[in-house]
Formats: sequence, C-alpha cells, structure tokens
Amino acid sequence: MENAFFITPVKFKLKYQFSISFYLHIIKLRIIFETKIVPMYRSVLLNFIFLLLICGENNAQVIQELNFGGDISLRGLSVVNDNTVWVSGSKGQVGKTLDGGKTWKWITVKGYEKCDFRDIEAFSKNVAIIMAVAEPAFILKTTNAGKSWKKVYENSSKGMFLDAMDFSDEKNGYVIGDPVNGRFFIAKSNDGGETWQECNRAYFPLPDSTEACFASSGTNIRIINKDRFVYVTGGVYSNIVIGKQKINLPLLQGKESTGANSIAVKDSNTFIVVGGDFSNVKAMPNCAITSDGGKTWTLPQTPPSGYKSCVEYISGETWICCGLTGIDISADNGNNWKQISNVSYHSCRKAKNGKRIFLTGNNSRIGVLVR
Repeated sequence: MENAFFITPVKFKLKYQFSISFYLHIIKLRIIFETKIVPMYRSVLLNFIFLLLICGENNAQVIQELNFGGDISLRGLSVVNDNTVWVSGSKGQVGKTLDGGKTWKWITVKGYEKCDFRDIEAFSKNVAIIMAVAEPAFILKTTNAGKSWKKVYENSSKGMFLDAMDFSDEKNGYVIGDPVNGRFFIAKSNDGGETWQECNRAYFPLPDSTEACFASSGTNIRIINKDRFVYVTGGVYSNIVIGKQKINLPLLQGKESTGANSIAVKDSNTFIVVGGDFSNVKAMPNCAITSDGGKTWTLPQTPPSGYKSCVEYISGETWICCGLTGIDISADNGNNWKQISNVSYHSCRKAKNGKRIFLTGNNSRIGVLVR
C-alpha cells in the first residue's frame, strides 16, 4: 500500500499539472520517511504531507484577466473596495466597475477626448478625481458617477506635466508635477479636490539636472500621514525627497529613462521603491528597501524581474510590483521577489476598504490577483 502512493511523475503530471518543484518535494520527503520514520506511521504521514503540498500548490497567486483588447493605455487605477474600481487612461477614457470587474462601464470625458488621464483617485461609486498630464494640465472631478465632470484645476504653464496624486482620506491630497522654472510643482487640496493650492516650492530641495518624475502609475508620491509625504524621482539622478531632505537612491540612473518610478509605504519606516530603465527592461538595480524611514537603503537578495513601474504594499510582509516585464510578489518585505506572470501591466493597487488587488496596462488590459 505504501508504494502504491508513489505513481510516476509523468503520469501524475498529466493528471494534475503541478510544478516540477512539487515532485522534488515528494522525492525528498520519500527519502526522509523511508530512512527515518517508523514503518507503521509512514503511510499516514506521507498522505498527510501530500495533501498539504497539494493545498500549497493550488494556493499560488495567479492573475485573472478581466478586460483586454481595446486601444487605451490604462495607468490610472483607484480601488475603492473589492467591488468598486475606477480606471483612467489615454484618449479621454475612464472606466468603472461596481461588481468586482465582471462588467465595465466606459466613459469618454466630453471636451477632453485627447487627454491622457494618467492618475485617478476615487472615493465612492459616484465620486472620483482624474488628472490630465500636460500643457494644459487639468484636474477634473465627478460627483455623479462620471455623468459630468467639473474642472477643478488648470495649469497651462510651459513645461507643466503632472505625474501623480495621492490622498490620505476623502479630503486631503497632493499632486506632483515635473520641475517648472527649476522647481518641482506640488499642490495640496484639503477639500476633496474641489480646490488646489500650490505649495511653497522653496521649501523642497532643488532638483538635479534632468531630474523629474515618471507618470507611469500615479504612485511616485505617497502620503505617510496627513501633513507628511514622500516622492521619488528619476532621470540622470534618482532620489527620494522626504520633507526638506533629498536622499540618493541605489537604483539604476544616468539616463533620462532610468531611476525610480514608484514608491509604496507600509508604515512611517518601511518603504519600497521600484523602477529601472524602461528602454532596457532587464537592467538592474531596479528595487530598493528602507526600514528606517529612508535614511538607509538596501537592495533585495532576489530582485523583481526587470523594469517595474508600480509597487504596492498588500499586508503583513507581502508586496506586489508590476511593469513591462510582468508581475512579481514578495512575501518577506521585499528581500526576495518571485515572478507570477510575464504579462505587462502599468499599475497595481489594493482596495482601500477590502483585500483585492487590481492591475491595469496597455490595450485596455485590467487584471485581478487571485490567491
């Protein structure tokens, strides 16, 4: 009866389609039990461990594609809860689902059909704010589920290019843009995006030559608390700015296509930054970790698989990142990453009030993490 448990890997593979590592575990365990376990208990223990391995194998993370096949580049993503998700992108497009991605309603924002809405912040099924990037840069708000949009901010300054927004709650948020007249543009709202006031540019460190932000996923600025935020930059130089302090990041830099693209925050001490070089997607280093609020940084032992445009904290020690080279997950606070998909996505965000993680990318692609 014991030996009947071990059918050949080839036949077993055809029936269950498990990974090679599964069979290596089986072989290793058989050797241990054949030599060290009392025969009368051997069969029971083997069957128990076999079931545990099946459960672990089937519990692996996969990405379920919810939408694909259009011609919209979706970089804006805001997940209100496990059912309500807003997305935004090129050609003046905004999308929304109220059933967790089973069905989508698509909206072309009237009068802004040529705009690229690279970031979106949603607060409910009815209220959302979208950001159009450049010359002029716009911020629009809807309170009636996208039926109409009110222009709440406009800036036609030469060189104006908005990169990202972040809100700590339904009232307080920041938006960041590339340097204009030698300083990064940063504005604040304390009324849910109805009005915006530009922050004193002199307070923040001067950017280096060709230093800017990447509007790749709407996540290069993150609020730590109501009055404190951090942002990351790229280009010839790549830095993190925390208040008045600018700290160089140990990421790939030196070209306009290199540097940090995204930052995620677990708490006031633990951040992860990802990026790389979008013109050379395999170039390293592409990820850095801090556990002391940004004072010092380390590189992962096993980095993510190439260029990444977005990183998001999930829970515990688990994080996710995505980019042109696919999707990676870390279960140990960013020290080791495992690729779970080679499909390209721009953005990944966790539900503000929930557990689901959604992703957006080119060709109107939307996905969800299934665990």
